[in-house]
Amino acid sequence: MSDVLYGLNPAFEAIRAGRRTLHRLLLNRSSEKQPRLRKLADLAESRHVPIDWVEKGRLIDRCGSREHQGAVLEVGAYPYVALPELLTKPRLVLLDNLEDPHNVGAIIRTAEVLGFDGVLLPTRGVPPILPSVTKASAGATEHMAISRESSANLYVREAQEAGYFIVALDGGGTCGLSDPRLAAAEKLLLVCGGEDRGVRQFILNSADAVVRIPQRGRTGSLNASVAAGIALHALVTAVDG
Repeated sequence: MSDVLYGLNPAFEAIRAGRRTLHRLLLNRSSEKQPRLRKLADLAESRHVPIDWVEKGRLIDRCGSREHQGAVLEVGAYPYVALPELLTKPRLVLLDNLEDPHNVGAIIRTAEVLGFDGVLLPTRGVPPILPSVTKASAGATEHMAISRESSANLYVREAQEAGYFIVALDGGGTCGLSDPRLAAAEKLLLVCGGEDRGVRQFILNSADAVVRIPQRGRTGSLNASVAAGIALHALVTAVDG
């Protein structure tokens, strides 16, 4: 299998990470003097990635999007990480019932920036690492360890067996993100759900803590990626203390 990444950041990070096979970089010929595009070309050349300078229409045809920013990178399939490897790491995120690729990408970006160790994607109900997810993550997918081999329920069962403290994010939660048990956990799995369906009931029932984000305004709820970002930051702050 192969993939086509589009956008400057995804191309930069895929080349920097070096986790995928890098086949060819297509760049917008009319923007050849643009500094960031030139910098990307220099990086690709240093890693011996073949480069073709093409017309803008060719880029759109190749990636199927106008959001290419003058760069399309042909790469190998995404290198998912086996679950047993991830279950050795202290801070993980599980996405549940989250169907929007932009929210998935945004959460992965935040998790990577804040130093979380890995992300679990269920095989159903959450998109895989599509080019649109990589674009929304600004290329963070290329550095993050991500597993996609199980259901959300089974991930939770296996994480519990591996000694993780399970934290589910839900508007009906009974405790806050300042709960001292969260900072004290040696291994922690944060479960974030989508805006429509949220975290599934089995996981809410199985979690060691169901946490909520206090809301004082009149808007009904937070965007899924914003809520996840608040929770991720609060957990990092609590641990760094």
